[in-house]
Amino acid sequence: MKPLTEHEIRTAFVNCTKGQAKRLYVPRDLADRPWDDLDFLGWHDPQAPDRAYLVAELDGHPSALALRRPSPVAGQARRGMCSICLTTHSDVSLMVAPKAGKAGQQGNSVGTYLCADLACSLYVRGKRDAGAGARLHESLTLEEKIERTVANLAAFVARVTA
Repeated sequence: MKPLTEHEIRTAFVNCTKGQAKRLYVPRDLADRPWDDLDFLGWHDPQAPDRAYLVAELDGHPSALALRRPSPVAGQARRGMCSICLTTHSDVSLMVAPKAGKAGQQGNSVGTYLCADLACSLYVRGKRDAGAGARLHESLTLEEKIERTVANLAAFVARVTA
């Protein structure tokens, strides 16, 4: 993924208003992110733990989504599989994105299970460890796993923008 600026990120949001995009939290450490290892940039709002954001470069331009996740319930740690990177671990959460346009204004949303830390790209590349049994043995090459991850992400973004 090519490095993005704060302005590029804010203007890429497809499922919130320009005013909301202007006010939302964007990380200040964009220059320090491992851009070469990212298929998408994901982060949480430190002031609102139920809010998360991701921006992916699809078809040559960035598309960003505002997401919500339920508050974790104590004592309900369960293993789950991320729908994007197919990593299995206890830190998978349902992320819900309001649909873009009029459908989103009417309250319609789309959800998917994602790694709660939004580090799917790093799990796929083996740069972050999700623990024993997190990555199932596959005969796919790393490039094929990355392509699958990007395709899964593109499908989710398409469902939000449809």
